[in-house]
Amino acid sequence: MSDSTNKLPLIEPSPLESAELAYENTDFLNSPDGRMLRIMAEYYEPMSRFRRERIQDTVVFFGSARFHALDVASDDLKKTELELLENTGSVQRAPQAEQPARGGEGETTELKRSRAVAAVEMARYYEDARTLARMMTEWTKKLPGRRHRFVITSGGGPGIMEAANRGAWEAGGKTIGLNIKLPFEQMPNPYITPALNLNFHYFFMRKYWFAYLAKALVVFPGGFGTLDEMFELLTLDQTHKLAKPITIVIYGTEYWKNVINLELLAEKGAIAVKDLDLFQFADTPEQAFAILKEGLTKNHLGGAEPTGEAAVPDEPQASAQEMLGPDIAKTQS
Repeated sequence: MSDSTNKLPLIEPSPLESAELAYENTDFLNSPDGRMLRIMAEYYEPMSRFRRERIQDTVVFFGSARFHALDVASDDLKKTELELLENTGSVQRAPQAEQPARGGEGETTELKRSRAVAAVEMARYYEDARTLARMMTEWTKKLPGRRHRFVITSGGGPGIMEAANRGAWEAGGKTIGLNIKLPFEQMPNPYITPALNLNFHYFFMRKYWFAYLAKALVVFPGGFGTLDEMFELLTLDQTHKLAKPITIVIYGTEYWKNVINLELLAEKGAIAVKDLDLFQFADTPEQAFAILKEGLTKNHLGGAEPTGEAAVPDEPQASAQEMLGPDIAKTQS
């Protein structure tokens, strides 16, 4: 008898299900092999949104994300209280022992008393950012064109970011929030235009979109993140890596001159004396608005402020499929 007659019959394999489409394979997309696709997505997806929402350029607000307005519905600054957050942009409160002292509390510590003084100062900056963003948006809504100009943009979180988005929202304008996914829980502030509420995994892609569309920057008091973002754009401007002039306003002279001594950098030769002209200080919304308006008009509106109501269409800009019409074959998705 031959060996072939002793072999067991082969068991037929079970039918296979359809394989996942590559772009629906989350294991692959979230793996190191999918990193390039994730980076590309954080470039193309925001660009698609900005095009659809007719965003031409932005004015970026930086500032502290470590405090939260307890009564954001109040228009009375005296009623506005702040609480300190555990980390930059988080929803978790800092320990009670580190919170600002409030009226009616019993015995307080020196830290809580000093934080109470600081909270009054930060509440003023919150209101100033809100007012400046509202003033800017009211002005930009009068600029004619087919796209929205100088749209107020923030990092999307609480604190100064919330104040900037809030002021633009109160003026009835579009406003952008470029949030960042962090290990701790955080949420975008509610004043961002929903279609312009973005979330990033990569800090460098988020910074790209801060810089790429920006025609002006306002730096309110803040911490590590604010310093990082401010010096990144100052360095790009100093080294002429930006493709267009940018107006930079550093808001809160007393705060910033106590935190950093930029004049000393020039005195020591670490930067050129002319580099001090890359930015201007401001201490009131009116002063900052005048600087921004002058810079934007000179550098990006041909030197003369246009008059008349804006003609930006209400509907989103057409997609590539809609623009090309019957000359391009439709796809199912």
